[in-house]
Amino acid sequence: MTLKQFEVYVQNRPGEVARIAEVLAKNAVNIRGISIDMAPSRPIIRVITDDENSARSALKSAGLEFAEREVLVVSLSDRPGELAKVTKKLARAGINIESLFILGSRTQTEEVAFGVDKLEKAQELLSKYTS
Repeated sequence: MTLKQFEVYVQNRPGEVARIAEVLAKNAVNIRGISIDMAPSRPIIRVITDDENSARSALKSAGLEFAEREVLVVSLSDRPGELAKVTKKLARAGINIESLFILGSRTQTEEVAFGVDKLEKAQELLSKYTS
């Protein structure tokens, strides 16, 4: 199966992820997967949603600059070595991986790992969400 990945170009500053999440939420678009690369050259937020047409419309209406690309979705067993096996197969075929992230498992809750610049402050703010 393939899905659309939206590559949204942003600034490297607080609030950009919230802005993208809010734009999608206001349009009833659920995020299935998200990755963030705040590289100095061109910060980017990659998003896969449950409704690509509504996501596209929401991003356009918000005046956000973005690109789209088709991504391949595969199902792997949740055990050590599965990702290594698949990525090695692609490498042997000369296929370069340009983006990769694990999509949510479609359960009622999802774990999200945040890499932040102020870890202790973030821990305090989000303590009710940690296990």
